[in-house]
Amino acid sequence: MERTPIGDLRAHLDQTVMIKGWLHVLRDQKKIQFIVLRDKTGMVQITHWKPNDEKLAELISTLTTESALRVTGKVSDNPQVKLGGLEIQLESLAVENLAESPLPFEPFGEKDNLPALDYRLDWRFMDLRRTENLLLFQAQTTMEMALREFWLERGYIEMHSPKLMGSPSESGAELFELNYFETKAYLAQSPQFYKQMAMAAGFEGVFEIGPVFRADPSFTSRHMTEFTSIDLEISWIEDEDDVMSNQERMLQYAFQRVKDAHGDEIKEVFGLEIEVPQVPFPRVTMAEAHQILKDVGYQLPPEKKNDLDPGAERALGDYIKQKTGSDFVYITEWPFAVRPFYHMKKGDNLTRSFDLLANGLEITTGAQREHRYDVLLEQAKEKGLTPDPIQFYLDFFRYGCPPHGGYGMGLSRLLMVMMKLSNIRETVYLFRGPNRLHP
Repeated sequence: MERTPIGDLRAHLDQTVMIKGWLHVLRDQKKIQFIVLRDKTGMVQITHWKPNDEKLAELISTLTTESALRVTGKVSDNPQVKLGGLEIQLESLAVENLAESPLPFEPFGEKDNLPALDYRLDWRFMDLRRTENLLLFQAQTTMEMALREFWLERGYIEMHSPKLMGSPSESGAELFELNYFETKAYLAQSPQFYKQMAMAAGFEGVFEIGPVFRADPSFTSRHMTEFTSIDLEISWIEDEDDVMSNQERMLQYAFQRVKDAHGDEIKEVFGLEIEVPQVPFPRVTMAEAHQILKDVGYQLPPEKKNDLDPGAERALGDYIKQKTGSDFVYITEWPFAVRPFYHMKKGDNLTRSFDLLANGLEITTGAQREHRYDVLLEQAKEKGLTPDPIQFYLDFFRYGCPPHGGYGMGLSRLLMVMMKLSNIRETVYLFRGPNRLHP
């Protein structure tokens, strides 16, 4: 007999079915036993009269919450049962795995009574059983599918770049170094160099959803040492606005797909209405952003005179929300002093680059890239870089490379924004930080 998902039981009235799942609740009464079984599609009540099979009744009385069970029985209509008006009359039960008691914590207890997040991360497999987490990662799956749909409709090519590199991928800071036979290797901070290689190869549009690594010792609610990056690079652009326009339309499409697929359930479980963004997003230059911060009374630390800090991002997000109603804003024309050497300059001191803030959180850095070999070489020198370690990269631009640009965006930060969550550890399957390598 094939397994029937609990969510499909209504289509099997008066039939004997086999279901598999976790024991959610057991009510063991004098003459009757009620089991609530849960799988990822829902929950169902299973009824067993003790006199019908006393040996089976004894087995049921030994069961513990969260045990993995296989059950067969007849599906019947019972309007008095809150779980979909259905119940199953038990015929047989097998224990696939008896859960130890007590549990590390009760995953389905009141939210206010859940243990601290760090403790739940120690028992992440139990934490992921919670309805909120199941729904979150279903939404993530739909989000990634929607991104791919958007890109594939435009003829882009999916790539998988190497994560072991023989030289630093960007600034040389925040690198994980490891032994690689007789030499040293580095974990990739981004697929940036290889995305640009695809432009020189004539692929014209590429995307990648894959891991990146940052040796960042931060213990904030928005940083990780390993995360999933969403990357795009496209050729033959006129300027960085082509990249921003592409991204905002992609995000609008992806948010709509998630809302269509999960919006009702997200509203029920999280009390949240998925807000599909309107395009175009507001655009504010860095100079204008600094003036806004001055006007609202936010003072940047001296070392951030060419940059933004998290407080400034939140202040700008609040200001734009009040003025335009948008949760998103592009900050453009970043100074070259705080941008990588491969960002195309705009005048002497600015770049054709941008950050995307969402709900006051930076989720994207992007730019038009410098595609002219001689200019790129001079910009690398200006940043204090010697050509030898990155000559393989510089070679991409020696034999005809089109104007191009792209961006990188963190998947978990995007989910934080969409689901209005406050800690990135809640939006990643397994968190990696300075003091967490397990589980």
